[in-house]
Amino acid sequence: MGDARETLLLAASLLTADAPDTAEAAHLGAADAAWASGDVVACLTTLDGTDVSAPADRAAAGFFADEGSVSRTGRANAPATGPDAPPPPGLTNPTLPPAGSGQPEQSAPGPRPGDWVRDPFFRDYRDGMRALLARRPEHAAGPLRRVLDRARRDDRPERLLRAAAAALLLGDVHAARTAGARALAAARTTECAAFEARALEYLAYGELRAGRHAQARAHAEEGVRAALVAGHRNTAASHHAMLALAASIEGDTAAVAGYASAALATARRHGLAQAATLAEWATARADLARGRPLDAADRLGPLVGPGPRRGHFAVWMLAVPCFVEAAVLAGQPEEARGVVADLARWASFGADPHAPAQHARCRALLAADDREADDLYLRALALHDESGGDFERARTELLYGRWLRRRRRLREARGRLGAALVGFDRCGAGAWADQTRGELRANGAVSGKEGAVGLSGLTPQQLRIARHVAEGATNREVAQRLAVSTRTVDYHLRNVFAALGVRSRIELARMVDQERR
Repeated sequence: MGDARETLLLAASLLTADAPDTAEAAHLGAADAAWASGDVVACLTTLDGTDVSAPADRAAAGFFADEGSVSRTGRANAPATGPDAPPPPGLTNPTLPPAGSGQPEQSAPGPRPGDWVRDPFFRDYRDGMRALLARRPEHAAGPLRRVLDRARRDDRPERLLRAAAAALLLGDVHAARTAGARALAAARTTECAAFEARALEYLAYGELRAGRHAQARAHAEEGVRAALVAGHRNTAASHHAMLALAASIEGDTAAVAGYASAALATARRHGLAQAATLAEWATARADLARGRPLDAADRLGPLVGPGPRRGHFAVWMLAVPCFVEAAVLAGQPEEARGVVADLARWASFGADPHAPAQHARCRALLAADDREADDLYLRALALHDESGGDFERARTELLYGRWLRRRRRLREARGRLGAALVGFDRCGAGAWADQTRGELRANGAVSGKEGAVGLSGLTPQQLRIARHVAEGATNREVAQRLAVSTRTVDYHLRNVFAALGVRSRIELARMVDQERR
């Protein structure tokens, strides 16, 4: 993702339950439902057939869940069940060693935990997930790679979707997108709208992970339609959360609010903790993009803090960097210090290649010593070079440039802010780019897009909208002429104003008239 803390998000929110004709599918489907509701204990119990409500086993799952997220009975909210339960990856008891580790598994009367897994494909998938949850990623790579190898010779969409999840956990976005595309083709061949909706969700996350937000949005829009055709409202809620996330990168506050509201309406009614957490995070990120850090901090605080209001156990960590940034910008740094330790643990876990850079950035934001902050920002940028992703790197450049400007290191600040603007423009993050231009103006510089290039610096769509507006058309009239939504016209027009440095439709009309002459 240009924003890209999606590694675990992808695994946690996208897995489709397999066809219901195998024991493996039944177990994985039930665990998927428990995961979607945020019940880690039920998920582990379902998959291994063991009682993980004992303190030792609960502690083993503690990386993902704290005591506040599980009730006294060992169950959180009752999981959504049925064929439309949004399926995350199957998990198994992390206290058991992964297959091939050389350690004996726990013995008990009757069948051993995990004996229901007879298919080599599902066994490898289970063992890879088990190793990750046990915080032993070195044991996960082998099984998950075997999942990918087996899927290359398999055309069943349910298996291709689990292969896509394995690829994303390995950080192999290309393999994930390939598996997702094959799953989509297979689903359409068999005319299975449910699998089509899930495959589109994988493709959407894969594109977002690669920084292609327009493509991600297009897949998610198709996914909503496919989910509704299949009658799977829970899957549609996941797609709406995806659309909210994409819009929060673009900075379209109205679109984020609409998509998040649609996701939350179903998520709250059906107990879908993961979709609800993602929608809330998207809303807060849109607040941050629009320069409202206090609103963002207020929304994110309960999601990332300890206790019963914390977000879904596999997703809340993704929102921590946004919360730290919001809290610091809102003048509440002490509120953020506690969660940075959680972020450090998450970064060391190894499942998210972007977490180390984000952790360094968060430490820089909280550093009291200027030399330490300087070093941490530079370290974060070096880590971004290793992990890639225009959006996250641009956010670090913006924060570093703002920090440098306030210390009167203006030349260095201009370079960092200029790099941030290029990154935001490249990934279509309009509101974030506007913030950066404001910092450049405060730094005594004018960005290259403002005024210097005139209308030639606009995209073809922006130019069409600018010309219609200059002729006196309202936003609604422009939308009708171009066959787009009024919201799309509003969004592009804001970017036109920012790019040209104009503040009104009259000023825009004058500039268009001058260009024509």
